Amino acid sequence: MLIKGLSAAFVAATLLAPIAIAGPVDVNTADAKTLARELQGIGMAKAEAIVSYREKNGPFKTADDLAKVKGLGKKLVDQNKANLKFEAAKSPG
Repeated sequence: MLIKGLSAAFVAATLLAPIAIAGPVDVNTADAKTLARELQGIGMAKAEAIVSYREKNGPFKTADDLAKVKGLGKKLVDQNKANLKFEAAKSPG
């Protein structure tokens, strides 16, 4: 019985752990690996496209800017909106 209880606790902790540690991702400072890990529906190819676009065009200011990246659509951006930050795009002062 103890083993069954420990197994259930382990499964629950494993399933809930990503929810507890996932936080908003600043798309202006995160590397491709972080973007791929933290954003839903974003694999390495799309994450690398985000970083490449950012390097060529400057920081993203809004989620709508992120939707300009080839391979990302509004639906995918909307799916991740709650987990996106754009703090590095703010001007000083």
